[in-house]
Amino acid sequence: MKERVQAALDKIRPALQADGGDVELVEVTDDGVVKVALQGACRGCPMSQLTLANGVERVLKQEVPEVSRVEAV
Repeated sequence: MKERVQAALDKIRPALQADGGDVELVEVTDDGVVKVALQGACRGCPMSQLTLANGVERVLKQEVPEVSRVEAV
């Protein structure tokens, strides 16, 4: 599952990089929790939680149905 999550993040990455940010996969737990580290402009952005929920989490759940949630670490 980790490889599929990474592939989905690679699809999202260009949109984040266009705004000066990025996302790094930290861990995928056995119960489907994906832990990511927001980087660059995303790290301190007040909209980062919205990006995480409406962007990253939505796409990951669409691409990898086993994902239960996404957390920033």
